[in-house]
Amino acid sequence: MIRLIMNGCNGKMGQMISRMAAEDEEVVIAAGIDKWDDGHNSYPVFSDLENCDQEADCLVDFSTASGVDHMLEYCVKKGLPCVLCTTGLSEAQTAAVKEASAKVAILRSANMSLGINLLLKMLKEAAAKLAPAGFDIEIVEKHHRMKLDAPSGTALALADSINEELGGDYEYVYDRSGRREKRPVKEIGLSAVRGGTIVGCHDVIFAGEDEVITFSHTAYSRAVFAKGALQAAKFLTGKPAGMYDMGDVIG
Repeated sequence: MIRLIMNGCNGKMGQMISRMAAEDEEVVIAAGIDKWDDGHNSYPVFSDLENCDQEADCLVDFSTASGVDHMLEYCVKKGLPCVLCTTGLSEAQTAAVKEASAKVAILRSANMSLGINLLLKMLKEAAAKLAPAGFDIEIVEKHHRMKLDAPSGTALALADSINEELGGDYEYVYDRSGRREKRPVKEIGLSAVRGGTIVGCHDVIFAGEDEVITFSHTAYSRAVFAKGALQAAKFLTGKPAGMYDMGDVIG
């Protein structure tokens, strides 16, 4: 049985993972970490990682970017593998994640769903064929009104996957309102929509002469992310120090 610490246990994703873990015979939530708790969880909840006295095999983080530095320090100190799902990290925090991965296993993904991670691979092949043929690339993402970061971490991951395949030559553009000029060839436009209770929609558009190809992924429930997070925790437990992603999980 794999014992997990759920960092951000009382958030929407933390609660979804907790419910799915309760039905999974291979994992158990040993402890939760959150600033508040009303006692409804079946496991002990601590307000800070330093106060946690439960042994664990892996930590799953669905919290906020502001707490990532402290979480990384804790995982390194405890030798605890970490499934890092929190988005909106700064460049300095991204560097800190890489540094920590030299000492402990870290799996970082902007999106835990199987579909999105398969899409990341598919986009590389599409970009390699379509970009040289003159197709322009745009990404439109839609999320609920409560999401704090924009564009989404997933949208950036999709753009990075494409850009990596194209040699890193493309510039990301988030706003065109301040310029009046034709669209440069080597740019990827990223647009964010916020409203209602949209769980997550991502469209990657390849627009060419007289034809448009669109790759779309829609998440109808947070369950797809929770399932992926638990799969990632199972994969990461016992792994040596290093940086991993969901591509390693799905093979």
